[in-house]
Amino acid sequence: MILPKSTRLTSEQLAEVTAIVTEFGCKIQPIIGAVRSIYAIVGDERDELMINRLEGLEYVERIDRIQSPFKLMDRRSDLATHRIKVAGVTLGTELFVIAGNCTIDPKTPNFFYETAAAVKEAGANMIRGGVWKPRTNPYSFQGDVKSLDILMEGSRRTGLPVDTEVMEEAHIKLALDAGVTCLQVGARNALNYSLLRAIGRAVAEHHATVVLLKRSIHMGPINEFISAAEYIAAFGNPNVILCPRGTTPTLEGYRNHPDESITPLLKEKTWAPVIVDPSHSVGKASYVPACALAAVAYGADGLCIEAHVNPSHGIGDDPKQALTPEVLATTIRQAKALWVLRRGA
Repeated sequence: MILPKSTRLTSEQLAEVTAIVTEFGCKIQPIIGAVRSIYAIVGDERDELMINRLEGLEYVERIDRIQSPFKLMDRRSDLATHRIKVAGVTLGTELFVIAGNCTIDPKTPNFFYETAAAVKEAGANMIRGGVWKPRTNPYSFQGDVKSLDILMEGSRRTGLPVDTEVMEEAHIKLALDAGVTCLQVGARNALNYSLLRAIGRAVAEHHATVVLLKRSIHMGPINEFISAAEYIAAFGNPNVILCPRGTTPTLEGYRNHPDESITPLLKEKTWAPVIVDPSHSVGKASYVPACALAAVAYGADGLCIEAHVNPSHGIGDDPKQALTPEVLATTIRQAKALWVLRRGA
């Protein structure tokens, strides 16, 4: 990776470094950070002559060669100082909470609007709402594009940004055009590299857009999880958040095998913020508050919680794992207090 002396290269400087690396079969991918930009060398960066020529340029501060399967997401990379800011909050400076419906029912939009208002009152920073849903049973409700309008209306009414899952390229464009702030990649698509590349390309020019990447549904290695994030960041937008959400094989009594304990392991390897989903980890509303607090105790930067004003009338996973507004508010209050306590503030 090339780190310039200034905040970013001029067009002439970028053209010069591009010409150099092209001679050696590589290309340059600009990564736009919050404070400064870096320039990733895509390809085999081990050629000493290429490195020497680049280091000889007067406007280059240094060349970093990260021997890691995830060069951009590695905590030793020049992106280590990158900070993701959403809804006025810089992740890592306070607990960031996403909450809302598993699935937006287009037949009962008021349930979502009421939930959105309750989520805001409870102290959450972002609303989640499923527009398209991956379902194991092909006859179950798969989502409806009409729900996208409901999602954005909830955002307008509350002033909060929104998060929704995308499952194919057509969804990406629809969500971005509508103004969705956070694109969620679900556990079933966490290793769908074609989709990850498509998201990376789509958000490359949308620097205010973030991607919430859930961990694979199977108990994959930590490096595999972070490398999946690299697929997205490699196109130029490093705003990727890692989201442990429980894995299989399941732990008897829970929906999945809770994996909030991997947070410290992730933070040893990557600078990326970690937002844990306790709802899918345990799959039962009465267990979610404890799992949320455990995630914060392990060092999570935030939580992604399913909530509904009337869970029994929700669809998707809401009837079994969504928190009521009252329980959500208590959980957020306790989680924020624990977050402060853990950091000794």
